[in-house]
Amino acid sequence: MPSTASLEICRPPLTLLGTEPWRAALEFLSFKVNGVRPRKMVPAGDGHPVIIFPGLATDSSAIAPLRDYCESLGYKTLDWGRGFNTGPKGDLDRWLEALAVHTANVLGGHKDKATLIGWSLGGLYAREVGKLLAPQVRQVITIGTPFNAEADHTNVGWLFRLLSGSSAVIDPGLSQRLRTPPPLPTTSIYSRSDGVVAWETCRHARPARLVQDIEINGSHIGMGWNPAVLQIVGDRLGQLPSNWQPYQQAA
Repeated sequence: MPSTASLEICRPPLTLLGTEPWRAALEFLSFKVNGVRPRKMVPAGDGHPVIIFPGLATDSSAIAPLRDYCESLGYKTLDWGRGFNTGPKGDLDRWLEALAVHTANVLGGHKDKATLIGWSLGGLYAREVGKLLAPQVRQVITIGTPFNAEADHTNVGWLFRLLSGSSAVIDPGLSQRLRTPPPLPTTSIYSRSDGVVAWETCRHARPARLVQDIEINGSHIGMGWNPAVLQIVGDRLGQLPSNWQPYQQAA
């Protein structure tokens, strides 16, 4: 798969952005009425801890359906403990290191390795914290996270400015860092109908044994309760750390 450097990537069309709230509402209605109807049985949880990092300008309330779903399967779902996600502050390296220390403290007392799940910007946190805390982490799952970019290919221009300063162009070193996956099983869930971030930036540049990109149909805002996303998350959480296998999508 080519890197984003060799692709013509554009921000999602404004028509997709404008319909985000309506599509997300329909996805929520489908979730409330139908729940998650798995294509295959989702395994019961083994109780290992799961931390969910919310998207930009959201908090634990936005990821409540995802958190409740993980809890219903039998996992110990923990709040990231930072309230509203207002983006990194100051030096990025120091901020991420502090977040990793905080995450390690949240996991204190749990002997099992954790799964880190991140939605949108929160997925960048999950990936970077996964790198810093690899011995304590089981896997990383990102949802609508634009980690593979060299410029701001989003409809929220301030997202990448939080990472790179005043410029919408990302420093090459930072770009390479963000696109490098953690040394752990890593799953990226994305949608071509995402109205906020360019779907191409949510895919890894190169195939790897423990890395998988999975496409679903849905909005960006509604990914936290999209039944297809929940099905994938449930399946991934049930993977044995010693025998991780790629997700088998329906033909």
